[in-house]
Amino acid sequence: MSTKGITLSLSGHVDRNTSKTITALGTCSNFCRAGLLLLVVMSVLVTAARAQSYYYVDCSGTNPNDYATIGAALAVAGSGSYVIVTGTCNENVTISNAWNLNLGAAYGQTANIAGGVTVTGSNSVFLYGLNVTNPFGDAFNITSSHNVTLWNCTANGNQGSGVSVHSLSDVTVDGPGSFDENGGGGLTLNDNSFLTVLTFAGPVDISGNHGPGVSVGGGAEFATLGNTAIENNINTAAPDATRQDGFGIQEVSASKAQVATCYGGNQISGNESGGVDVREHSFLSIWGCGAAGGNILQNNGAVGLEVGLGSEVALYSNVVISGHTGSGVELYAQGQLYMFGPNVISQNGNAGDARSAGVVVDGNSEAYLRGGTLSKNEGPGILALVNSSVDSVGATFSGNADGNVTCDSSAYLVSDLLPSNPHHGVVCRTPHHLGNRHDHSFAPVAPDFTQQMNRAAQYKKFASRK
Repeated sequence: MSTKGITLSLSGHVDRNTSKTITALGTCSNFCRAGLLLLVVMSVLVTAARAQSYYYVDCSGTNPNDYATIGAALAVAGSGSYVIVTGTCNENVTISNAWNLNLGAAYGQTANIAGGVTVTGSNSVFLYGLNVTNPFGDAFNITSSHNVTLWNCTANGNQGSGVSVHSLSDVTVDGPGSFDENGGGGLTLNDNSFLTVLTFAGPVDISGNHGPGVSVGGGAEFATLGNTAIENNINTAAPDATRQDGFGIQEVSASKAQVATCYGGNQISGNESGGVDVREHSFLSIWGCGAAGGNILQNNGAVGLEVGLGSEVALYSNVVISGHTGSGVELYAQGQLYMFGPNVISQNGNAGDARSAGVVVDGNSEAYLRGGTLSKNEGPGILALVNSSVDSVGATFSGNADGNVTCDSSAYLVSDLLPSNPHHGVVCRTPHHLGNRHDHSFAPVAPDFTQQMNRAAQYKKFASRK
């Protein structure tokens, strides 16, 4: 089967479907021959360092000279190889202990896999144009692997997750791509792994999944840098379960997430349980980084952001939270909210709920606001309960049904707001007259993804169908 590999050489022509390099040597003197021979030897050494092997897979069986399965090609593909696939492949694909491997359709095309793709113990694996549907598990399962890229891939209608990342792995999902209607959630991260959605080439959609659109746990980190829709994900937990799971993003167990607009706006909407759930000492940052569009959390279940059990959320500019039947932001059990710049929390709550508010701060929690608008919410703009505190400067309150800020007898407010009519203003104790905390906020900075973009450009240049 090794005769089906192709080695490209910079020193000669390519005999496709063999590894033979042909160099034309004309008639020459002995001296000339010796010189040319030296050049050939040097060229062969350079070629050995730069050679790229191609293995073509035709799962339709149309071309008998191609490999019939991806697994057969991977068995002989080495470092620097391109495994180019056409047709629909009915197999489970395993990439194990590989380095610098490229697998996918020819650039600009797609290939289908009816089964799962597993990458384990590997480094620098690039997957392109794969539409994966696994009726028995996850579409993409990445374990103990680094620098794994999925570009222009889809994972829709799988029994398990669209992408599952474990065991200190790091993965980049380059758009366009979709991870929809999966039985175990859209993207799942655990075990101190990393996954970044990078949409410089097109949008990513994570919608209609059973369970969270994105599930982040066990110290893992997730980031999307824009142009991502996380919508209409469905709760699978019982109504009385401690943890509902139909959130757009759900973070637990000291995990981290960033939602940014470097490549366009993000939409988190229509998720059954709520927009984002952050708990168990986890952290979420939502921020803008220059591109047009904002971060929109809209019409998600009962709550836009739910933050508790020692977790923190930071909102930096152009975040809009609106249209939820409960609070826009719910802080509980030592949850913390930091809000900086022109963010909007508006039109949340319902008149029949005594806990309705733009922001609920409950159970030893804290809200720290520097700017922003809280408007037209049912109930007050902020409702502070049970030993909680609010520190607000520069925030604008307007049109909230029950005033600006309301506290119970155990909560406190430090603010530039002046007390006024109890129903339409501020009903809170002020613990001191020393003013607000002076602080400077620094929004996150977009990371450098030049290396990932260069790898995508390399695949575009070299991955072609024969």
